[in-house]
Amino acid sequence: MAKPGNQFIKIAALSVLVCLVLLVLLFGRKGDNSNSNVGVGESTVPNNTGPRAKPVPFGTESGIAMIHLPAGSVMMGDAKGDPDEKPPHKIWVDSFYMDKYEVTQEEFERLVGENPSRWKGETNPVDRVRWSDAVKYCNARSQEEDLEPCYNLETWECNFNANGYRLPTEAEWEYACRAGTTTKYFFGDGPGRLKQYAWYKKNAAGRTRPVGQKLANPWGLHDMYGNVAEWCNDYYGVDYYKQSVEKNPQGPKIADTRVIRGGSWDSKPEKCRSSFRYNEDPGYADVCFGYDVYGFRVVRKARQSVTGLVQKPLEAKRTTKPAISIRHRGKGSPG
Repeated sequence: MAKPGNQFIKIAALSVLVCLVLLVLLFGRKGDNSNSNVGVGESTVPNNTGPRAKPVPFGTESGIAMIHLPAGSVMMGDAKGDPDEKPPHKIWVDSFYMDKYEVTQEEFERLVGENPSRWKGETNPVDRVRWSDAVKYCNARSQEEDLEPCYNLETWECNFNANGYRLPTEAEWEYACRAGTTTKYFFGDGPGRLKQYAWYKKNAAGRTRPVGQKLANPWGLHDMYGNVAEWCNDYYGVDYYKQSVEKNPQGPKIADTRVIRGGSWDSKPEKCRSSFRYNEDPGYADVCFGYDVYGFRVVRKARQSVTGLVQKPLEAKRTTKPAISIRHRGKGSPG
């Protein structure tokens, strides 16, 4: 018969051993982050999300809020979407900076000298801008910060090696919009919560609204759905996804129209999906305004040391005179 003291020691030892095993299992699982940094759509963990580092907010020298988006991959398109959203395909984009908000009327007029918008309001997104107007703004903003402009305004070609501002590629836009998610919207597959994130047909009361009033996406970008539909740099090709390159795709070489993304204040939920594609004439000829549902935000390539992107108060006042003027003739198109 075992002595009571020995039996107690055995029970205590067994308890300690069980606790140690549980601790090893618990902390071992928490520490197993081998797949946590794999980009969306990478074959090792297909359902994992996010870039290899967290997005970081920045302010430019002129006081505009931007988000630094690290390089990563995303599965573009939707197998159940419209024909031009197929086939879904994995792409990779290098690191870049993107405006936290859509370009406002105040900021556009400060640099360009005019405000073409139908729905007036300093903090509303600029609307009725053509693709050609947007790229002129990009060049003016680059010049203000002594950066190399990306666009040749005679050929409309974009120099992706320049360090200035430009419109996002369609791939960059969807990568930023999805923000590491794989669902139809960055908040889920159904549109039930769209009103929390977007001004669209159901809640916008027929016009644009001040930027940043709705919740941001998981990477801190506001109004990626609704308010104004956003110009991208790419030409539009209905079958482009069938031939897209995997790394930093830039769209077809030439086409008649340019890509527009995100839906607007006049859009139904279906047209606000992360993968939904639209296209429009870029308006090279300076003869009229663009539609009152079109606006934009800009991006800039990221480098290890980027002149002009500094940590500073984002509400700083700016006094620089307009760098360029855009002249329109004729009446604006109805929404």
